[in-house]
Amino acid sequence: MRRRRVLTALGTAFATVGAGCTAVGSLGGVDGDVGMTAVAFEPATITVAVGDEVVWYNNSARAHSITAYEDGIPADAAYFATGGYDSEAAAREAWDGMNGAITNGQRYAHTFEVPGTYNYFCIPHERGGMVGTVVVEE
Repeated sequence: MRRRRVLTALGTAFATVGAGCTAVGSLGGVDGDVGMTAVAFEPATITVAVGDEVVWYNNSARAHSITAYEDGIPADAAYFATGGYDSEAAAREAWDGMNGAITNGQRYAHTFEVPGTYNYFCIPHERGGMVGTVVVEE
């Protein structure tokens, strides 16, 4: 948990230095772990311990999704996606700009119970490179 707070603080410091960047690490006074810019997750990679909850928050004006790549998560891990979809195909099929979207000021959380690497993306901004990784350590 302490590692995430340090990473969040560093991310906030670096984001604040960049011209025109929105600081990551908080949204209206509410802490989170991963923020969203127009086309990026900030930070793109986060490392947590088994049993930790990761909170994504949308501090962008755009609607986003958090959608796991089915072949990018450990075999025995629970699938995760905004909208509660149980597969990547279902999330992609349902996406219409609202289904599975989180908009400005909204949050999404997932608890990681299985160690390994989890790769995920934002459906509407995947082509622009909006992908992320959660590394879960024991």
